[in-house]
Amino acid sequence: MRTSLKSFMLVFAMLFVFLPQVTFASAEPLDEIRQLVRDYYVDDVPESVLSKGSVKEITKQLDPHSIYMSEKEYQGFINGIEQRIVGIGVVLEEDLKGVKVISVIQGGPAAQAEMQPGDVITNVNGKSIVGKSIQTAISLISGEENTVVTLTINRIGQLAPITKKITREEISLPNVEFEMLGGNIAYIRLNSFALESSREMNKAIQSLSGADGWIVDLRNNGGGYITTAQDVAGFFPNTANAFQLREKNSKPMTYPSTSQPRKFNGPTHVLINEYSASASEMVSAAVKEQKSATLYGQTSYGKGTMQAMYGFDDGSVLKMTTARFYSPGGQSVDKVGVKPDVITKIEAELEVSHHDQLVKKFKGYKKLPELVNVPVSKKFTVEMNTTMNWKNGDKAAVQLIELGGQEVKASIKVVNATTITVVPNKPLVSGSRYLLVVHPLYKNAHNKPMKQGIYLEVSVK
Repeated sequence: MRTSLKSFMLVFAMLFVFLPQVTFASAEPLDEIRQLVRDYYVDDVPESVLSKGSVKEITKQLDPHSIYMSEKEYQGFINGIEQRIVGIGVVLEEDLKGVKVISVIQGGPAAQAEMQPGDVITNVNGKSIVGKSIQTAISLISGEENTVVTLTINRIGQLAPITKKITREEISLPNVEFEMLGGNIAYIRLNSFALESSREMNKAIQSLSGADGWIVDLRNNGGGYITTAQDVAGFFPNTANAFQLREKNSKPMTYPSTSQPRKFNGPTHVLINEYSASASEMVSAAVKEQKSATLYGQTSYGKGTMQAMYGFDDGSVLKMTTARFYSPGGQSVDKVGVKPDVITKIEAELEVSHHDQLVKKFKGYKKLPELVNVPVSKKFTVEMNTTMNWKNGDKAAVQLIELGGQEVKASIKVVNATTITVVPNKPLVSGSRYLLVVHPLYKNAHNKPMKQGIYLEVSVK
């Protein structure tokens, strides 16, 4: 579920609102677009720009988020926000030998063709993509629905390249993903601010009720609908306001969050990175300013602008920047982004957040020295300074939790009256970090409970 942050997908979502359709039937509604720019573009535009001979020449002089789309391009844009794509269903990253498959979407064409994570695609329809950019590779692999793409794949353990013919299909990606992490910490990932996001998040919160803490993941989330940003802000307690908008020739207006039937009812973290943009930044700025969550990660993208859509009779659409947004208190977002409260290394955001949630939960426990670079087959020895009554201990007394993941099942073996061994039921994951916790649920030989719990951090080589 938690994909690589270096990966790229065919999903592009930016923040916008809908305005009434403009009904003009010309092949390119140049005069109408000139007037729309004069009246509604966030900044004044000189007549020397507006007098240019095509819409493309005009929008080229505006900000990068103001573009003119054909009907087909517009539909692709909306599909991106709603997490609907046409392709083979893989997440890719660059590789020196082509592009590497990081994950395969369950039930998608690639999964049906038995592609695997780690596969390296070297050729698409006979054309080498070695040395090409990820964007070039994606443009070749994607295409029209029900068309076939032929891939040449190198796979570890296979001497000869593998050829697969895969039919492209429309794939609906999950917009909200959630699970309970080890230590009873709830994790919710929001991939886009789509129309159904708030309803899906409400279901996720309901499913995870009883959690001791919450982690909301907005990494790589490029935004979506402005009303959804208001909805999502409403899940955070004490977040009365969602953002402030400043339109052309208008006074700043502060917009409230939408009250939700369920809220995050415990310590809450929000994960962001340099690809968290637009509506993600609205929510992040709001919860940081109103102290309803702690931000983890890296400074966000810095897209503090809002776009409106103007539709024409031929199905084309002008997406144009009509306002800048700020935090509810007026802090700028555009070109500066939102700075997290806790800055982490790239790809370590979830691990660090989960660690801090657990350590806060185990307040009062004694921290033991960290174990560094242990083997994947590591067995842990826990030795007490007094004789223990191990047999009457609670089964939940010892936990081994992968940071950013689940609790690892382990067997507890009694060595002697002062010592037990914790044996994981499966090998640890190389490169991962864990928390080994012994809760004060054991009693000594005199039937007196432990005075305090203990924990230690473990890193696996």
